[in-house]
Amino acid sequence: MNLSPHFTLAELTVTDHREFDNSPTQEEISNLQRLAQLLEQVKETLGGKPIMINSAFRSKQVNDAVGSSDKSQHRKGCAADLRIPGVTPDEVVRAVIAAGLPYDQIIREFDRWTHISIPNTEDAEPRGNALIIDKSGTRPFA
Repeated sequence: MNLSPHFTLAELTVTDHREFDNSPTQEEISNLQRLAQLLEQVKETLGGKPIMINSAFRSKQVNDAVGSSDKSQHRKGCAADLRIPGVTPDEVVRAVIAAGLPYDQIIREFDRWTHISIPNTEDAEPRGNALIIDKSGTRPFA
């Protein structure tokens, strides 16, 4: 199922933990459609480069298996961890901020991937939080 021109439901629900069901509800699919629209804007901002999704939607079992919080936006289908070949996570964060895209959070994680999210509900305003998470902890992106 296509969620947008370049992103599919299968791509945004892929997991290495295949022993667990990672099927989203209809509400979570609606969130994934909104997330896919933001990912399309990221793709356009970065000149159409391919976006590799490490993780997007996570069922409770998958989320527990990766050691993430139940409050993670991945649980709602509102977040994706991504890599863009040839573009550093810093470059992704800076480009998204410079373009003024409507992200809820954008996080450079361990200098290996970029986490990007949308608000948990369609009527909420994006917070525009830009952060770094690494061995030193969590701090504002500067």
